[in-house]
Order: sequence, then structure tokens, then C-alpha cells
Amino acid sequence: MLEERSLQKELLDAEDIPTADLFQNLRELDRINTLLGGYDITFSALKKVIQPEKNYVLIDIGCGGGDTLKRIQQWQLRNKLKLELIGIDLKPVCIEYATQHKARPDIQFICDDYRNMFQHVAQIDLIHACLFCHHLDERQLIELVQFAMDKNAVLIINDLERNWFAYWSIKILTALFSKSYLVKNDAPLSVARGFVKKEWIDLINKAGAKHFSVKNKWAFRHEVIIYGSENGQ
Repeated sequence: MLEERSLQKELLDAEDIPTADLFQNLRELDRINTLLGGYDITFSALKKVIQPEKNYVLIDIGCGGGDTLKRIQQWQLRNKLKLELIGIDLKPVCIEYATQHKARPDIQFICDDYRNMFQHVAQIDLIHACLFCHHLDERQLIELVQFAMDKNAVLIINDLERNWFAYWSIKILTALFSKSYLVKNDAPLSVARGFVKKEWIDLINKAGAKHFSVKNKWAFRHEVIIYGSENGQ
């Protein structure tokens, strides 16, 4: 069932969802990420690419409710790092939630397509995508990688691995414990739409990237780091 990426199955469209239901979904996604250590993959990647004495501008694309940026900010403060944090998402309701629930005022949120980010921010050092890339097909992902390289930004991807055990595990767990019909529907479909490691390597090569790493991580995740031409490792 999961041998080929399931693009025919669609996640529920946020535009058709009542705001209260979407907010419940966002809260549960943050809880799942926390319990399963999903944010730790982002922290691990950031430690590999940032230098403590330097200032960085990080933009989180497809930022949803902004919880990833809140966790990055907490991690940044603990480690005394210098990150300017910005989230961008197409969905106004997600930006509304993110703005209402941000822990500190110095996280900026923008409602727009990620490809327009440089219309809002002049310089971006790190482009971060957490649980965003499984919404894209191969062509769109190649375009994302090339976009980051063209802008000489480091692209950090934290996303799901397509795996039968992960699919059925999350399907059963959300059926038993989730109060959100969105989580029950979207969580297993997100796993089905994920990539395996070889697919990541193949599409990054197709995009023309020369300096990158793809690592399997805990709880069926991938840590992908792609370096721009001026910051290759």
C-alpha cells in the first residue's frame, strides 16, 4: 500500500474547516511533535549549520500555527544564539492562530506564498520546512531546493518517512487518543505522502545540489540539509 507515494489522497483543505476545529488540530500537532521528539530533529540540524557568534535570519515556510518557531525560539534562548525568526504560510487562519499564540513579540508572521518571501525580507540565511514537504510533489520539491540554492540559503527539512509501520501506528494512536477529526484524517495520510531516503537523494540530485545530507531520524523522520552555493560544507 505504501510502496508508491500516495498523491491521490488529499489532506483536508483548511479553507473548508471551521476555525475552532483547525485550532484544535494545530494544538494536537504541537503535542504530537513534542511527545515524539519531532522538534529535536530541527534542533539537531540547526546545530550543524549555525555558528554561535553569528546572526541569522530563519524563515519557516508553511509555518502553520507557528509552534515550530516557538520551540526554536525557546531552544535559541537556552543556547544563547542569535536567530531572527519569521514564519510564512498561505492560510490566513494559520497566521491568525500563530499571531495570537506566539510566546514573544519578536517572531514575525507573514501570510503569503513562500516564493514571495524576499518581497518581505531582504536577507534570509536559513529556510526551514517542518512537515511541509509532504504536501508537495517531486517537481515542486525540486523547485524549492533550486529556490533555496539560488538565494544562497541553507534549506533545512524536517519531515516524515513513508513507512507502513508508521502509517498504521499513527492511524491507531490518533483513533484512540485524538479529539480532532483532522488529526485522525491527516496524520496517516501525511505518512503515506512522505518520501523515503532514496527519493530524497534522487530529487536533490535532480535539483542540482552538490552539498547536502539526508539522515534517517527517530520516529520515522528525515533530517535533510541542503547548502547553497556560497555555504557548501
